[in-house]
Amino acid sequence: MNRREFIGTLAAGLLAAPLAAEAQQAAKVARIGFLATNLAASPHLREAFLQGLRDLGYVEGRNVVIESRDAEGKFERFPALAAELVALKVDVIVTARGTPTALAAKQATRTLPIVFATASDPVGSGLITSLARPGGNVTGSSLLAPELVGKRLEQLTQVVPGVSRVVVLWTEPC
Repeated sequence: MNRREFIGTLAAGLLAAPLAAEAQQAAKVARIGFLATNLAASPHLREAFLQGLRDLGYVEGRNVVIESRDAEGKFERFPALAAELVALKVDVIVTARGTPTALAAKQATRTLPIVFATASDPVGSGLITSLARPGGNVTGSSLLAPELVGKRLEQLTQVVPGVSRVVVLWTEPC
């Protein structure tokens, strides 16, 4: 290789180096805000969440950061904890249980995605506009949807022929 070829190769390498470095930047680490009612009373919830993430290839500390906030059973703490997660600029907020945590997250942001694990009546509580099309930035799973009550009663009458009265006692999971 003569001097001219060497300089040409060196120049091409120097010009390409910034492009190669840019292409090899580390993948963005996801930041998840995890808002819980009382982790001491239900430690399995956080572990189940982490296991679900691991099943999808996300490992805490490697390619995902979990910012956990626990209200320790004090519902009045939800708004401040949700605002704290928003201020940390998490990519998504996951609420562990119940409607109150999801409502606090919804009040804290209209732009960050919010995923609630369970809510008894997400439409009636104002979390979402409908089960078919949640709308906005909130989505999740419903435990007791009013739209399904008729179907559940129909199934009950098939399983227990002759039933004429049904009583349901329900408490919102916290």
